[in-house]
Amino acid sequence: MKRILVTGGAGFIGSHLCERLVKEGNDVICLDNYFTGSKDNIRHLLQYDNFELVRHDVTSPYYAEVDEIYNLACPASPPHYQYNAIKTMKTSVYGAMNMLGLAKRTKAKILQASTSEVYGDPAIHPQVESYWGNVNPIGIRSCYDEGKRAAETLFMDYHRQNGVRIKIIRIFNTYGPRMNPNDGRVVSNFIVQALKGEDITIYGDGTQTRSFQYVDDLIEAMIRMMATGDDFIGPVNTGNPGEFTMLELAEKVIELTHSTSKIVYCPLPDDDPKQRKPDITLAKEKLEWEPKIRLEEGLKKTFEYFEDKIKE
Repeated sequence: MKRILVTGGAGFIGSHLCERLVKEGNDVICLDNYFTGSKDNIRHLLQYDNFELVRHDVTSPYYAEVDEIYNLACPASPPHYQYNAIKTMKTSVYGAMNMLGLAKRTKAKILQASTSEVYGDPAIHPQVESYWGNVNPIGIRSCYDEGKRAAETLFMDYHRQNGVRIKIIRIFNTYGPRMNPNDGRVVSNFIVQALKGEDITIYGDGTQTRSFQYVDDLIEAMIRMMATGDDFIGPVNTGNPGEFTMLELAEKVIELTHSTSKIVYCPLPDDDPKQRKPDITLAKEKLEWEPKIRLEEGLKKTFEYFEDKIKE
């Protein structure tokens, strides 16, 4: 049994990770300030003796004796990370420094949940880990994009300078139960609008693409990444190489929900990437991992969750 700290543990992805780690018998500390996380996401875990919930903001140091750290703390949807851009940057940078400091002191292994946003609006397609990206450093998305890039830099420097055992994964669009219905991300937007019979809003002309992985596939990749030897640190893309346009996704959601919703078009937000598709060759080689859950299957599971949430 390992003692594992999960920052952002009450969030969408963090709660699924905590659940998996607890059920595998680990002693799990879930750290969250509830800015975008929710106690509802992890309430069912409070019955377990090997689960501990702590309200804490990672911009302040945290002290515990741990074997592994998963650093997930950071708002991840545009409305949330743009709400307080300075706070978002602080969470990425100070949060990384504080968790790396903890890892250095306890000799823990630490994984950084980075993002496909480090590639910006990519000039190459699909995106490989060796690509340095095409990011606007002064745009409205920069607090998140550059914050995550700075966190990767800090991880590498703590590794080179202090020998901290690090892992970096770059998460592409992920969806599933426990997404925030109001987080402004495309899958949750489309599903909630379809279930309510409202117009489905597509930003731009609908030809921009994304690749969607179901949350269970991502959790498997994260755990496999943490289990790799100290000589492999990443970064590693974790995502689904299946690529869909926004229009295709909207039509699929309408079809699966039997919704009467109509599709309407709105102006494209600034710096919105036109293409997103991971090259997962490295994940296949090093983690022996690739996503297993098809979009239609994952969407059905997500619909069931949102139907219950809307009724509440």
